Amino acid sequence: MQNINAPAQQEAHSHYFLGETHARNERRAWAAITLTLTMMTAEIAGGAWFGSLAVVADGFHMATHGVALLIAALAYTYARQHANDSRFAFGTGKLGDLAGYTSAIILAMIALIIGYEAGLRLLSPVPIQFDEAIMIAAGGFAVNVITAWLLSGGADLHNHGHPHGSMDHASHEDHAHEEPRRIATPRGALLLDVFEEGKPPRFRLRAGAGGKASAVLGRRTISIVTERPGGLRQTFHFADCGDFLESREEIAEPHDFKAIVQIKGLLHTEIYELDFHEHGHHEVLPGKGAAGRDHNMRAAFLHVAADAGVSLLAILGLLLGRAFGWIWMDPVMGIAGALVIGNWAYRLIRDTGGILLDMSPGEDITGELRRLIESDGDRLVDCHVWRLGPGHLGAILSVLTSKPRNAEHYRARLKHLPVLSHVTIEVHGGAR
Repeated sequence: MQNINAPAQQEAHSHYFLGETHARNERRAWAAITLTLTMMTAEIAGGAWFGSLAVVADGFHMATHGVALLIAALAYTYARQHANDSRFAFGTGKLGDLAGYTSAIILAMIALIIGYEAGLRLLSPVPIQFDEAIMIAAGGFAVNVITAWLLSGGADLHNHGHPHGSMDHASHEDHAHEEPRRIATPRGALLLDVFEEGKPPRFRLRAGAGGKASAVLGRRTISIVTERPGGLRQTFHFADCGDFLESREEIAEPHDFKAIVQIKGLLHTEIYELDFHEHGHHEVLPGKGAAGRDHNMRAAFLHVAADAGVSLLAILGLLLGRAFGWIWMDPVMGIAGALVIGNWAYRLIRDTGGILLDMSPGEDITGELRRLIESDGDRLVDCHVWRLGPGHLGAILSVLTSKPRNAEHYRARLKHLPVLSHVTIEVHGGAR
């Protein structure tokens, strides 16, 4: 049995698992704090000077979001300063997720407080000074919009991988595949690739030395079965188009699968297995979207966005209340805002909590690992995958093989998965 973590030629490997935009997001967080604290100070001082309790209250309300932003900024700074600290077994990449979880708890508490206060006012309405309240809400909304814009560059609220099904197939550069696969048959070489210029993607088969593919096959028939992670299969049959053969069926996206080529003759069937991997958009590689999300910046953005959303709903409620005398609209809008904020907080708690508990990032990455490891008869008997930080995954794999292979053989198979930053491979059997 072999247990190899790092390549033999390396004495050590880095545990620097911070996101690619860590430094930029850190600067954005501190800039947002500066803006928020400036507005907070102005509101508290101005409200005290002019005797407006409402303005003072809004200033202290803004201070709660300043605390959330401070948590985010300090997490960025601490993670950067201690990124190579040996006390952290897998680096400080998950510190941002811890900060995001903490901010999500604060966000949930804010939602409960807003909902509680709105419920009380709905049951027991109080007089509202509409003009002053609208002015305060508009000022808070403007500041929050500016702060949200400042933070939005690194928030990554959603996965930004673009579904290939919605892309223009005429743009071949958007689907950059490897070179055509070469199939060495006893009668001559064949070249198989995915063709999609100006038409839906299909397999094309050409003769390797020129001429017609049908001449190489002779009386034999060819078909292809694609196998994707999770066991999904699709069968392709071919039509003779002159110099090449083309599949009648379209290839589903993404183009990442094992192609089992079957050439049937009268007496026997030849089988060739080929791997296809799509590299045009590295964001859609298995696990990339979930692994690359910066939950610390996401939490900071949600705090500001939540405050902006509540301010906008408050302005709408106040305008309707002033125009039609609907005092109840103000607490109703508050309840609506609390529900939205609560939903955001729940999702953030769910995502960051799963990361802190080392939950698997998804079936796509584990399925792809299994497919790559088991592509040549080996067995993946144990697989643990978890997130180390934005854009970084760790994996511990146990492989059973009857062939003389070591860990580096399997490490080479996993090279097209850039999100795997720390891989431990245990080989049972094989070379000793």
